[in-house]
Amino acid sequence: MCTYPNNSPQAAARIVALAMLADGHLCKSELDALDSVDVHEQLGLSPGELHVIVHGLCEDLLVSSQGAWGAACRIEPDTLASLLAEIDDTALRAKVLQLCLRVFAADEHLADGETVILAAVVAHWGLHRETNPTQRLHPDAVHV
Repeated sequence: MCTYPNNSPQAAARIVALAMLADGHLCKSELDALDSVDVHEQLGLSPGELHVIVHGLCEDLLVSSQGAWGAACRIEPDTLASLLAEIDDTALRAKVLQLCLRVFAADEHLADGETVILAAVVAHWGLHRETNPTQRLHPDAVHV
């Protein structure tokens, strides 16, 4: 898997891309949710650069899974930790988590793969989220 400089727009975008692919498919509602908040501007990307990063991540995941897409959607914990370690700026971490939550909420279903990514982000970055079980997953319910 390629590496990006710490706290770079590309490193941040790759975490968001991972959130987009965590349930095994890329959904239009997820893209629309990110477009509605101008994700490329928030992360400092040029228009269309997120799509290039998503494509690169798909290639990296397929190579690491020997071409089986079902396995590609699962990322090894050590690999995930190394990707998350590329973001160490507190404000950028909070922004990336907000964007990931938008992705997860877009289709109104939290898939198992999305839960894995969310738990890893919160644990690795030391972020905490409201834990009221009746509360719907909402991108504004994050506390840093």
